[in-house]
Amino acid sequence: MSVATEEGGTARSGAPGAADGGADKLLSPVLSAFWDEPEPWKLATYLRHEGYLGLRKALAMQPDDVIAYVKDSGLRGRGGAGFPTGMKWQFIPQGDGKPHYLVVNADESEPGTCKDIPLLYANPHSLIEGIVIACHAIRSQHAFIYLRGEVVPVLRRLHEAVREAYRAGYLGSDILGSGVDVELTVHAGAGAYICGEETALLDSLEGRRGQPRLRPPFPAVEGLYACPTVVNNVESIASVPVIMQRGKDWFKSMGTEKSAGFTLYSLSGHVARPGQYEAPLGITLRQLLDLGGGMRPGHRLKFWTPGGSSTPMFTEEHLDVPLDYEGVGAAGSMLGTKALQCFDETTCVVRAVTRWTEFYAHESCGKCTPCREGTYWLVQLMRDIEAGTASMGDLDKIADIADNINGKSFCALGDGAAAPIYSSLKYFRAEYERHITEKGCPFDPAKSTLWADSEATA
Repeated sequence: MSVATEEGGTARSGAPGAADGGADKLLSPVLSAFWDEPEPWKLATYLRHEGYLGLRKALAMQPDDVIAYVKDSGLRGRGGAGFPTGMKWQFIPQGDGKPHYLVVNADESEPGTCKDIPLLYANPHSLIEGIVIACHAIRSQHAFIYLRGEVVPVLRRLHEAVREAYRAGYLGSDILGSGVDVELTVHAGAGAYICGEETALLDSLEGRRGQPRLRPPFPAVEGLYACPTVVNNVESIASVPVIMQRGKDWFKSMGTEKSAGFTLYSLSGHVARPGQYEAPLGITLRQLLDLGGGMRPGHRLKFWTPGGSSTPMFTEEHLDVPLDYEGVGAAGSMLGTKALQCFDETTCVVRAVTRWTEFYAHESCGKCTPCREGTYWLVQLMRDIEAGTASMGDLDKIADIADNINGKSFCALGDGAAAPIYSSLKYFRAEYERHITEKGCPFDPAKSTLWADSEATA
């Protein structure tokens, strides 16, 4: 089996440094099963690996039966919130006389998250097949893929895959003689983090400035062009074909009781072999680090994020927390996008949180006052703390500002900006205080550089 790496190649589960003997049992190659084959993005390659067989089964079923099947499989959204996919499809009203739309959220912007882009680059037909199944289920004739415009190679490859699918009869009119019609549009966004929020994405897709909408009405009732719309993550939709092909019981045999199936974990930071590791939900970071060769030589884990920078951070004491929705939630964080950013003891927590806070302040759309004003002042205070010019009272001040942002915005960007603040204060308040008492950062910046060569900084 193969695991895609950040360098664009692959690392194999049996490679030196992987967990001897146990790697194949821990990992579950499904979406990434043939990423290391020559031209895995081609239709011919996909067809050799049971491609479009799930679609044939789905088209032989009634739309409501497809929804019920996906719902019974236990598939939950892989974009962050973990909402049951089949239930989201079920919310679409029927017999309303309006067009229905499916929108695939491929605007992967969360710091540390890098699963959807490699998936689209290496296996785009899994998404296309899933889109047709989903459109059949919700009775939609038009689907959209909203992709980040910066990833031009992925955009080109996705366009070519769509052309292949049209030529082969998997898109267009009367798909495989079923009477089902599906048109697919690939839309390149302009690169705004806020457009990863589903209602802001819909505004952007309609040609307006991407800003979150007030809900209700929810997208399932009044979404794209004021019509019923389902918005799903890339990995969520790409997981549907194999569920239809191999069965819901097969899918439920992996993962945990409430978090079923397999998923892609993005392992990055101060680790020996960063990359994508596809495993059942419920695996632990300790196990993933064993597969990834551990932390860089001579260093130990200090803190990490379970779902990207917008989720409360964890420490070494959380190495054995099950990485599923319930386990991570019970430990005080969120599984999110499974972006496991690992930082060793050379990293200054204050510096890391400051950089994340700068990112959220920059990406705030400005619609909500708590987020717009709060992130600005958080940046000012965090910079003062990092520089050693703040006072002890400023620590309570940033905690208070974070509390005034959390849960008080139209979307989750405000929550994401507050999460690193209050979680880092919880675990590393003494480090914040050192910056103030020592009038500056006690860490050597050269040794804190995340992408420095491990031998140079060991």
